[in-house]
Amino acid sequence: MEAASAQAPCSSEAPGLLSNFMNLLLRIKEKLFTWNILKTIALGQMLSLCICGTAITSQYLAVKYKVNAPMLQSFINYCLLFFIYTTMLAFRPGNENLLHILKEKWWKYIFLGLADVEANYMIVKAYQFTTLTSVQLLDCFGIPVLMALSWFVLHARYRVIHFVAVAICLLGVGTMVGADILAGRDNNSGSDVLIGDVLVLLGASLYAISNVCEEYIVKKLTRVEFLGMVGLFGTFISGLQMILIEYQDIVKIQWNWKIALLFVAFALCMFCLYSFMPVVIKATSATSVNLGILTADLYSLFFGLFLFGYKFSGLYILSFSVIMVGFILYCSTPTRNAEPSESNVPQLTSYGFDNLGLKIEENIQEQNPAPM
Repeated sequence: MEAASAQAPCSSEAPGLLSNFMNLLLRIKEKLFTWNILKTIALGQMLSLCICGTAITSQYLAVKYKVNAPMLQSFINYCLLFFIYTTMLAFRPGNENLLHILKEKWWKYIFLGLADVEANYMIVKAYQFTTLTSVQLLDCFGIPVLMALSWFVLHARYRVIHFVAVAICLLGVGTMVGADILAGRDNNSGSDVLIGDVLVLLGASLYAISNVCEEYIVKKLTRVEFLGMVGLFGTFISGLQMILIEYQDIVKIQWNWKIALLFVAFALCMFCLYSFMPVVIKATSATSVNLGILTADLYSLFFGLFLFGYKFSGLYILSFSVIMVGFILYCSTPTRNAEPSESNVPQLTSYGFDNLGLKIEENIQEQNPAPM
């Protein structure tokens, strides 16, 4: 009888432990798999597909037709932005008019346009000097730069889980690079690795500057102002640089309808990326967007299996899964905003900038339940 009574507490504790474990799983599910996070994932993957489109068309031009004119490709995109968004600014009234913006902030947008154009150019140019592995790894340098700039410029304050999530995403990138090496995609050693690596680091830093400026503008001003001014100064800067650097390469292009179609496809993918990214950044943040688009290389690989005969490795699936886990963790906890209360910026002290748009939408839905 004593032995039976000694075992009774153990048998009664088992259901309690199981219940606690199930409650823990339920809380994790409710925190990590909300409708807002699922929308954030979907938005990020749409941007990744746009980047994949630009990568595939650029590689097809280089491999199939020996065309290497990155500035011409960027110039077409900036022209599209100019004709649509800069024109919209020109017809806006009051302080949102193009002339008023140029009068007040022209030098700021010259700096932004220069950073954006040169970031695109340096990353593409780096492939001529260094390896695919180096570009993929060093391009991630832009994420800590972006977080540092967000800390000082946007007053974002991160929690420990955000740094852990970024580390997990970077681990996923490392897994992808390892898969590339095993699959033999990293055969080209480049002509001057040091120059290529420096170009990647500079390009990643300029991308971070451009993304922070973009987040600042779309959240405090308007999306059309950002796209219109980038289109205006991007067209001017890229056009001038194209004439000075790529004129001879452009003259050598043997144009046909297939090459023209690839240029058009690249420009449309890039235009969609530029047009849609401010929407995603306004709803989330520049940092979460950059973490989400780390999967773009994997989409490019999947298309490359059919177009360029790439070898498949199970590590690619593992890499995608690791990146998505880190991305979900990052989005699960909003950042804080440390901006002073007397600032003209809308108060975001509860949720900060990260995922603010989605959180506001969730609160509105909770306050206005659907009628029974």
